[in-house]
Amino acid sequence: MGKIKSKMVKRSAHELIKRGIEFTDKFEDNKKILGKTMPGKKIRNQMAGYIAHIKKAK
Repeated sequence: MGKIKSKMVKRSAHELIKRGIEFTDKFEDNKKILGKTMPGKKIRNQMAGYIAHIKKAK
């Protein structure tokens, strides 16, 4: 339980990937990249984790 991401996190993550930002399959790297633009810690961590999940699947 608790692993389902909200629509906002999913939409935003896919939008950032489409913009061409170089994300990796590592959570820590994505967190540093998002730290420059995302003010909230919780949302930043959720998006970094979801982006890492997407990149690992590709």
